[in-house]
Amino acid sequence: MRVPLSWLREFVAIDLPVEELARRLTFGGMEVAQIHRIGVEGSPLPWDPELIVVANVLEVRSHPNADRLVLADVDYGAAQPHTVVTGAPNLFPYRDQGRLPHPLKAVFAREGAQLYDGHAEGWVITKLKGRPVRGVMSDAMLCSEKELGLSEDHEGILILPDDAPVGMPLRDYLGEVILEIDLTPNFARCLSIVGVAREVAALTGAPLKLPDPQVVAEGPSIIGRARVTVHEPDLCPRFMVGLAEGVKIGPSPFWMQRRLINAGMRPINNIVDISNYVMLEWGQPTHAFDADRVADRHLIVRLAQPGERLTTLDDRDRDLTPSPESGLSHPPLLVCDATGPLAIAGVMGGASSEVSNATTNVLLEAAIWEPVQIRRTARSLKLPSEASRRFERGVDYALPPIALRRCLELMRLYAGATIAADFIDVYSRPWQPVTIELPPSEVRRLLGIHLDAHSIAEILGRLGFTCSIQGGSTVGDFAILAAEPVVRVEVPSFRQDVTMVADLCEELARVYGYDRIPSTRLADELPPPMTVKAIELEDQVRDLMVGAGLTELITYSLIDMALVARVQPSEAVPERYLKISNPGTPEHVYMRRSLLPSLAAALALNLRERERSLVFEIGRVYLPPAEPGKDERWLPDEPRRLAIALAGPRQPESWLSTDRDWLDFYDLKGIVELLGERLGLSDQLTFAPLTDDERFHPGRSAVLMLVHKRDSRGRPVDQQPVGVLGEAHPQVRARLEVNVPRVLLAEIDLETLIAHAGQATYRAISRFPASVQDLSIVADETVSEAQIRAVIQRSAGEYLESLTLFDRYSGPQVGEGKRSLTYHLVFRASDRTLLDETLAKIRKKIIGNLERELGATIRS
Repeated sequence: MRVPLSWLREFVAIDLPVEELARRLTFGGMEVAQIHRIGVEGSPLPWDPELIVVANVLEVRSHPNADRLVLADVDYGAAQPHTVVTGAPNLFPYRDQGRLPHPLKAVFAREGAQLYDGHAEGWVITKLKGRPVRGVMSDAMLCSEKELGLSEDHEGILILPDDAPVGMPLRDYLGEVILEIDLTPNFARCLSIVGVAREVAALTGAPLKLPDPQVVAEGPSIIGRARVTVHEPDLCPRFMVGLAEGVKIGPSPFWMQRRLINAGMRPINNIVDISNYVMLEWGQPTHAFDADRVADRHLIVRLAQPGERLTTLDDRDRDLTPSPESGLSHPPLLVCDATGPLAIAGVMGGASSEVSNATTNVLLEAAIWEPVQIRRTARSLKLPSEASRRFERGVDYALPPIALRRCLELMRLYAGATIAADFIDVYSRPWQPVTIELPPSEVRRLLGIHLDAHSIAEILGRLGFTCSIQGGSTVGDFAILAAEPVVRVEVPSFRQDVTMVADLCEELARVYGYDRIPSTRLADELPPPMTVKAIELEDQVRDLMVGAGLTELITYSLIDMALVARVQPSEAVPERYLKISNPGTPEHVYMRRSLLPSLAAALALNLRERERSLVFEIGRVYLPPAEPGKDERWLPDEPRRLAIALAGPRQPESWLSTDRDWLDFYDLKGIVELLGERLGLSDQLTFAPLTDDERFHPGRSAVLMLVHKRDSRGRPVDQQPVGVLGEAHPQVRARLEVNVPRVLLAEIDLETLIAHAGQATYRAISRFPASVQDLSIVADETVSEAQIRAVIQRSAGEYLESLTLFDRYSGPQVGEGKRSLTYHLVFRASDRTLLDETLAKIRKKIIGNLERELGATIRS
């Protein structure tokens, strides 16, 4: 928000230096990002008050030696006029007409003045020096906007209004200081000069001077000559219309154009400029319709109907039907007539009813719109505007009549309009006043400052609240003693952000001064931190993954079906997912049921930039309950999952070795096994073949099983699947558009693993030597390696320190349908060196159990 100080001073007296004013506004919650100066001290080009002044152009004569130059006699307050040589084309129509009956006001600069070079690219400062021009001495000039630094315009000199006082320094007449304020959404009330003036008055104690705009209405009543129908009163609480007849379209007055430019808006014509001016002044957007282009002068507020279109003022033809193509998720609210849409309510008008040079009658609308509807429409259409910026944050319900009176009176004064008596006011949902009781003890509790009831009422009164002091009462859930007065606060309609005691305390803190609030220490020791085992284990898993070389990613919890279909087409069924009723974007509509689609997509993006990517994510999935219709208060299940995605060479590129194998299933399996070991689940996790999952390559994937119970031989009799892992199916790789031989994916039910995690155990390092033996086992190919490993571990007992498979062979030497597996077995005792007799007994037991339980034999 750009706030010219000259405009602000119309509503509040400002005696502070501008830097101090900026500091107070910033400490009051409205950060002044920048101070812009035009022509005054501190600006890039200060206007010298002695050398750059307002002047009268008395007469324009032809240059005796040049057709493209003229001589202008200028009165700048001195005893005699001064002759200026100029080539300004907007003076040519006045040459050789003798003394002008109506002198032109312009900006006169004498020799020695510093100005911008109007003929140079950019902003180059030059010093005015006298020199002959085609035989005539030129030691002064009439200035253009470019030479003064007001704009890029150098086509002619700047013509000032007739009331500009001759001889006044231009610094005093056009010099300006502009505050650029960064407003947060809760300061929507300050999106106007009046709103900022209220804050300045409250923060500085200066009196606030708010006028009561009135209009001279000399035309017949609007009642019966125009109509308004509001079909959506919940979305349009108030809709007012006034009528201006006989308007003459032209430029707005100079002072208004300068204020609009300084506030960051471009002047267009008097009607549009007046509407924008009042919006900036009071914060109420208005919209002017060409009354003769509105059927029967009947304005209708309704939602868009299927198939409707509108060409907006930015010359874009817009589809108003909700669809992915239009970007709309809900029908927008429109202002229409009987023939169709005229404007997108609160956002932008339509070209069919815009004010043009042929306009003579204007229907002026000032309305209140429901903020969520406006925000949704503006964002969906990617059509932000100054009007929608205000409406979507909330506009004062009392502003429409003020804005109408102010606009229509300015149209009467500067567009020659005759204003119709009365307004049409459809006020279907009036403002509901809010009253809050504020005890001083609550201010002390929340802010730590001691303010009595009178001080509280005085501060809030400066902000526009109506306050009265009453005796004790019951406030909320706590009782106030009768001895303590309570401040009863009535919230004004322009403070829609204030709804509770805490909001009032925030206002008190702002005005009292954040820098004046004393710092205090806690009166007690901090309690010991409470730990949650599930969170600690989740962090442990996260650290484990990072230690294994993976990078953590955080993807969106919202997903669209196209992304699901790339990884698992059969799961891309919208009915299985929780759907967001008001999604932010079309791509984020459904709550995810799996982490893999978004993580795999992130992996694919990484592989476009690098050859190797190892990533993981810990997050929640959202599963609808089995019977959602039974209880309206149901919530989805949100279990935690761990997802892993790997692709690329096993080792990063290095000069040490050129032999670089690609990551495969066993790299992923090793990470999962490490996870089970660190969670104390090594004995409870096992793997089973996975053959029916379209996400994974058959024969190169597995189901992770959690064993709850085993039989006497150690075989699982009660187990549940807790994850899947393996190499992605080639079709999945193709849909992900990755150019690597293998992509490894895993998704694990972390909620279940955490629930069954055991306590970490440690054992001392033995000082006795280890004994290593090799064992080659021949077994049917139908016997899994996990079964063989389980029998060996159970049979070897406590002395088995490690078991490593280092060779696998299938061929004629072991027989058809069989395979040979060779293991390293490391034995060690903690209290002695193991004897050969002990090892022989253990080996015999292992072999016997393998033969008996699995039909395996020892390869000689």
